[in-house]
Amino acid sequence: MMDRKPLLLLINPNAGRADIRAGLLAVCDTLSRGGYDVIVRPTTRAGEIEDILQEWHGRTDTVVACGGDGTLNETVNGLMRLSPRPVLGYIPGGTVNDFASSLGIPKSPLEAAKAIVSGTPTGCDVGRFGSRYFSYIAAFGAFTEVAYQTPQGPKSVLGRTAYILEGIKRLPTLRSYHLKIETTDVCIEDDYIFGMISNSTSVGGFKLNDRHHVSLRDGLLELVLVKNPDNILALNDIINSIATQNFSSDYVHFLRTSRVSVSSPDVISWTLDGEFGGAPQSITVEALREAIQVII
Repeated sequence: MMDRKPLLLLINPNAGRADIRAGLLAVCDTLSRGGYDVIVRPTTRAGEIEDILQEWHGRTDTVVACGGDGTLNETVNGLMRLSPRPVLGYIPGGTVNDFASSLGIPKSPLEAAKAIVSGTPTGCDVGRFGSRYFSYIAAFGAFTEVAYQTPQGPKSVLGRTAYILEGIKRLPTLRSYHLKIETTDVCIEDDYIFGMISNSTSVGGFKLNDRHHVSLRDGLLELVLVKNPDNILALNDIINSIATQNFSSDYVHFLRTSRVSVSSPDVISWTLDGEFGGAPQSITVEALREAIQVII
């Protein structure tokens, strides 16, 4: 008889897509046929996942997060506080699912479950944001509030379009922040309307092209900063630079670094993996190389 391994399945029943709930039985059946004893734990409140992981620490070597980017973020934060860490499987159920796109994890819950059964644990970097962690992005400025302020209903119905529509409504309210940016190699200071520190080939559902050579296991983060446009030509320059992903514009800076410190006289709201991440005036962000093992 096959030795069956316990698997903790964390499910966010309020995640963006209805096919998660509809396909849950098939997902559990697939994991069970793959040799796992599946323990299903729905989450009922924010922050509960970390408590569940503490409760089950030492009782399973495999944890599967089923939900959107927020569910994944909570799971990664919980895993980073464990030693030894279980391997992580992911069944994407949110609206955009950038992390899944970056790792080639199927968007179909059933296919993602099959990939967990047949896949291989692979090292993946994790970003540390002060005392918190993120799986693929920390960002501030223009449109970053959209991910966690867009109502769940439009997210579920319209998908990525809901984010775009919400972002357009906020165009007249864009503001800039005076920042000092220090990496291991450079120190720059200017006014910026947007910045992102990422470990991902997909941001907001848009794929970064191969010219940037993004790796999720090289111990490096990609930093994109957008300066405040002081005229309409500058704004057009920014739009063209981002649309073509040619970050040679004087208004768009692209850096790759293992560690970056961001400070400002202003209070800046950040988003971590699409969820509100706090509003520090200064923060240090760094890449923790291959800190978790993800089944892909």
